[in-house]
Order: sequence, then structure tokens, then C-alpha cells
Amino acid sequence: MHISLLKKRILKDKIAGRMMLCLTVISMLLLLAMGGGLYWKSRSILQENAAWDLLTSSAWNPLSGEFGFLPFILGSIYVTALSVVIALPIALLNALFLTENARPWIKKAVFPVLDILAGIPSVVYGLWGTLIIVPWIADTLGPRFVDYTSGYTLLAGGIVLSVMILPLLVSLFIEIFSTVPKEFREASASLGATRWQTSRLIVVRKALPGIIAAVVLAISKAFGETLAVLMVCGNMVQIPRSVFDSAYPLPALIANNYGEMLSLPMYESALMFAALTMFAIIFIFNAVSRIVLQNVEKRFGI
Repeated sequence: MHISLLKKRILKDKIAGRMMLCLTVISMLLLLAMGGGLYWKSRSILQENAAWDLLTSSAWNPLSGEFGFLPFILGSIYVTALSVVIALPIALLNALFLTENARPWIKKAVFPVLDILAGIPSVVYGLWGTLIIVPWIADTLGPRFVDYTSGYTLLAGGIVLSVMILPLLVSLFIEIFSTVPKEFREASASLGATRWQTSRLIVVRKALPGIIAAVVLAISKAFGETLAVLMVCGNMVQIPRSVFDSAYPLPALIANNYGEMLSLPMYESALMFAALTMFAIIFIFNAVSRIVLQNVEKRFGI
């Protein structure tokens, strides 16, 4: 009887292992299928133009067959980087406070707020940015630095995106900091370290790989955000020279023009190439981030 039960357990373990392997292979094949499908739909424009020319050209005139994606790529990178620069320190300090210093009633009040912020549709963030952030930049902040700005700027997109990814970062950081063993904090306190020193030198250092992984996830989410960015960035085909210039990220390009793609030659292929470019950038970024994460883990012995 005991041998029969053991065989059943071994069989179940093998079946579970095979199923997980199949699911892993399917997820990898799905990734390849997405990339392959985008490339297949982009082949028309790639037959007419070199990929490097498309990626490095600033000329965008579909009526003349000119498709330069550099302004859109830089617009996406700039607005994503700005949002992370704004959100990261706020999220990190909030998570440290909630994990290390906050009283239970504060946590009970803050956590539902984070859940609500995370569940708000992007169009609501876009409307908030249009009604509050854009006029504030145009009437109050912008005139202090530039002669004129419409308010529909790179800065507006960065602020709106930073608010959108803030709940995600705070929630992830709290989960990561909670995994740091309590003994580490007690040992630090026994050596005379303050709470801030313990948080900065022990908790953050121990959780550094998790912090990097959370930031990578937030960047991937922010890079592909469409509607809110489309509503506040201005959507002008230009390379932004300052945060008070308008920008035109890749997701906004696709959302704005997809309905018109059948009226012009190669327009559909150009938009598919824009999607393929986004796919490649996020893929490369995540691969590089994974390498950096492994090096960090080796360096700090985590």
C-alpha cells in the first residue's frame, strides 16, 4: 500500500513538472509569435527602407512616404525616464516609512488608497492631467523657465505617468522590504544604528535586487502606456529639447493613426514597425536589466 501511494506521488510530480515545462515553452513561443507577427506585418516598409534609416530619421511625412521614427522613440524614452525619476524616490521613501516606521492605523488607511489609485483607468489620469497639470504648467510653472509653453509637454506626461506607476512601485517595494528578515534589523539596532541608518544600509541593500526588478517592471508598464500620455504630451512630431516641449511617444502614434492606416501606402506597415520597435526596446531593456540584476546579486552576495 505504501509503495502504491509513493508511485502515485512520483507520477503526480512528473505530471506537474511536465505541465509547468509545457506552460513555460508556450509562453516563450507566444513571445516569439508576437515578435514574428509584428515583423511580418512590417516587412513592406522594411523592404523599401533600411531599418537603421527608419530608426534614426526625424522626417515624418506619410504623404511623401517618409517615415522617421526617431522623435517618437526619444519621446517614449524621455517621458518614461522622467516618470521614473519622479516616482522612484517618492515610492521608495513611502515604502520605507510604511514598512519600518508607520503605525498600524496608518497602514490600514494607506493600503486601500494605493489599491484605488492602481485601479483607476488611464483615461481618468489623462483627464486629471489635462484639467490640472497642463494648465498649471502653462500658466504657473512654464513662464518661470520659458517664454511660452502650451502645457501639453513632456513634463506633463512625466508627471501623469509617475502618478500612474507610483502605486505599483510602493506596493512592490513594501512586499520586497517585508521579506528582509527581522533579525537583520535587530542586529543593526543592537550596534547602535538609527532607524534611518538601518533602513538605508540594511533594508535597502538587502532588497536591492528586488528594487531593481520592481523598477524594471514599472518602466515596462510606463513605456507602453497610451491613453493618458496621448492626452497630455501634445503629440507634435519633434525631438523634445526640454521638458517644456511637446512630445509624441510611440504608443500615442499608434493609437492616433491606426484608423487612418488604410488610406496611405505603407501606413499600416509603418505603424506595425512602430509596435515592433516598442517590442524590441522593451525586450532588450528587460534582458539587459536581468544581466545587471545578476551582477548586483553577485557583487553584494545576495
